[in-house]
Amino acid sequence: MHYRETVVWKRAMQVALEVYRFVRFLPREETYGMRAQMTRAAVSVPSNIAEGWTRESKAEKRQFLAIAQGSLAELETQLTLCEEIGWLSLMQTKALREHIDDTSRMLTTFRQRLRLQTRS
Repeated sequence: MHYRETVVWKRAMQVALEVYRFVRFLPREETYGMRAQMTRAAVSVPSNIAEGWTRESKAEKRQFLAIAQGSLAELETQLTLCEEIGWLSLMQTKALREHIDDTSRMLTTFRQRLRLQTRS
């Protein structure tokens, strides 16, 4: 199976696309600050899933999935900060937060399965 066929990669791509739609609501002076940070973190998630998927060893796959999950946590933190500053409302970010949570659960499950396969 190709990584583009996986649900987790598709969901991560959806998160990245939504982030690109959201950052336009951030102040223009944040172009090289929060906007750049959020888009980098969002792009890192599907990118690391894709890179991990192509690795041969399970340890390498787990490592790249861990990086993807870390980037997802980074993105969620940045989103929280934007809400608390008042740049984005909870109503605006509700669907994106749900997609982030779904993607995080999928990554956790996938990483656990890889860990179990390595022990067998």
